[in-house]
Amino acid sequence: MDLEKQIFHFSELSKLEGNLQWDEIVGVLGGKGANLAKMTSLGLPVPPGFTITTNTCREFLAGNGKLSDHLKKEIKEALSHLEEETGKRLGGSPPLLVSCRSGAKFSMPGMMDTILNLGLNDDVAENFSKETGNRRFVYDSYRRLLQMFGSVVMGIDSEAFENKLAEAKEKRNVKSDTELGADDLYSLTEEFKRIISEHGHLFPQDPYEQIERAIESVFLSWNSKRAIDYREATGIPHHLGTAVNIVTMVFGNTGDNSGTGVAFTRDPATGQRVIFGEYMPNAQGEDVVAGIRTSESLDLLKKDMPEIYRELCESCQKLERYYKDMQDIEFTVEDGKLWILQTRSAKRTAKAAIKVATDMVKEGLKEREDALASVDPEAVKTLLHPYFKHEEKKAALSNGMLAATGLNTSPGAAVGIACFSSAQAQRLAAKSPVVLINKNLQPDDIHGMLASVGLITSEGGATSHAAVVARQFGIPCVSAVPDLEISPDKDSCILGGRHIKEGDWLSVDGSSGEIFIGKLPTEKPTIEEQEDLLTILR
Repeated sequence: MDLEKQIFHFSELSKLEGNLQWDEIVGVLGGKGANLAKMTSLGLPVPPGFTITTNTCREFLAGNGKLSDHLKKEIKEALSHLEEETGKRLGGSPPLLVSCRSGAKFSMPGMMDTILNLGLNDDVAENFSKETGNRRFVYDSYRRLLQMFGSVVMGIDSEAFENKLAEAKEKRNVKSDTELGADDLYSLTEEFKRIISEHGHLFPQDPYEQIERAIESVFLSWNSKRAIDYREATGIPHHLGTAVNIVTMVFGNTGDNSGTGVAFTRDPATGQRVIFGEYMPNAQGEDVVAGIRTSESLDLLKKDMPEIYRELCESCQKLERYYKDMQDIEFTVEDGKLWILQTRSAKRTAKAAIKVATDMVKEGLKEREDALASVDPEAVKTLLHPYFKHEEKKAALSNGMLAATGLNTSPGAAVGIACFSSAQAQRLAAKSPVVLINKNLQPDDIHGMLASVGLITSEGGATSHAAVVARQFGIPCVSAVPDLEISPDKDSCILGGRHIKEGDWLSVDGSSGEIFIGKLPTEKPTIEEQEDLLTILR
């Protein structure tokens, strides 16, 4: 087996398994690519695709930052293989559309780039609309590609696109993207192309050029500030590089019979053995994990598509049994068919980590030594983070200090001064504990999140990247706060009808989702109260 091979299809895992241990395979394909290949071999419904290796990334970063002619040839051959496998053609009919996704050896949720719907262009969109009879879906997908390509590949501030989207919704007097019609979305694609042109670029109509430039951008995102900040905070080595996964698109935005979501095989906040997650009908995956729309619980999927929900639960159980660890699974439902797009070891709170480890020993999934090794000693410190005593909260409620309530996405208590940008959070945190407030927190905000003691957002849910990172680092977080409006200057907000300016004190209860005006006293738990921890240590 040629271990210098640059591309492996998901169906080629056996070629590596005969030569390498699993940890080494993950080193070659990255966690996402290795797990997509493994799920394919396990018979789970994974869209066809291929992985460009981490070693290729390292060579790319050490060179001139451009794909070599040899690699471009291999990529075209791999895409040709995908065309044969799917019966679709790049730029043809029916069109082959793909996503370009990062995937390092160690999970870095949201810290590197993703681009969806590659392969769409003006001609493909027009023909695809006629073929599907679903013009709205096609131009919804095209405007997403233009925005992602413009911001990720061309470096255009995503706010330029978001503002146009907001204007379109305001013009139609609607709140959700899904309420925009086909003509609205077609107009948005034209507006987005105009934005790209005004920034001195042209959107490439050649699908191969789109894919090649997307791959370059994902490789380059390994050295983005947010990725470096995350690696510094988690101790991930900087030399590893990322793999790139090219995956056949499946669409959660074709209508009400489609959707996208994230499922955890156990509750990432408590460790309880229950399928936990979020689902968004008629959407694409980035809508959920980026926190730009607020999702529903998986109960909606259970109600609307009980057979799909049952199949998802079976997949969750199968993957947890195989990996012998709690999993974080991304999925899409396309026209009533389930597709699994990712599985990885789930980020979780320290409390959840200890409960999961303890329970898996009892369930026979882990040996005690393996369970102990799965609990990060640094994370255990967050078990002793403060909480609000019941009596103090009761008094605060009586005194009218409760400002708003949102979704409790990362547990714990935080008391700090309000600020409204990641740059402010870093600046102010040197002098005082900070609560970072924003519409939504993107991966680029990782430095501000890590500088803060608490987080508040008006959008996003429990499976967004912000919530996942908050739980990982033990930062209390309240999301989807309905009564939160941030000023255009980002120096104040209206929270539950009250004016909050930078420097005002807030108390955030990430366990209940409550936000109080002022400083509530906190209490620190004792080690003796941590029953699951004491159980696994005995």
